[in-house]
Amino acid sequence: MTVNFSRENILQVAGDMWQNHQQHKVWAFFGEMGAGKTTFIHALCDVLQVKDAVSSPTFAIVNEYKSGMAGSIYHMDWYRLKDEEEAIQAGIEDCLLSGHLCLVEWPGKAPGLLPDDTLRIYLSLVDENTRSMYTDTGDAQSSER
Repeated sequence: MTVNFSRENILQVAGDMWQNHQQHKVWAFFGEMGAGKTTFIHALCDVLQVKDAVSSPTFAIVNEYKSGMAGSIYHMDWYRLKDEEEAIQAGIEDCLLSGHLCLVEWPGKAPGLLPDDTLRIYLSLVDENTRSMYTDTGDAQSSER
């Protein structure tokens, strides 16, 4: 199932995503630069009652937030990583295996580190104000397009 969203309804869409997919501990966000990955993660963190400042961890690689609903959340941006070895050295694997919610931007930089049950979220630009999103749970029978 494909869902379109804009700033006007992004919180509703993020809340629906959480209700439908909170069993997944790793959420991988795919999309070109400007597709809305960080913006959607910010909305999801609002839904999850994160009080910390939410920003893309492009240079830090990992930001940790505390959530009133989901405990610790790791927000990762793998854009600057060269490969899986560098990701492991940066502590990415520890975050992924922590049991805490992990929100990953640019997961294609180290795809072999993603668990089999990763929720894959594909974002694309529809127009200046609208984004399109579909999810893939890794199970061919339950993938939503």
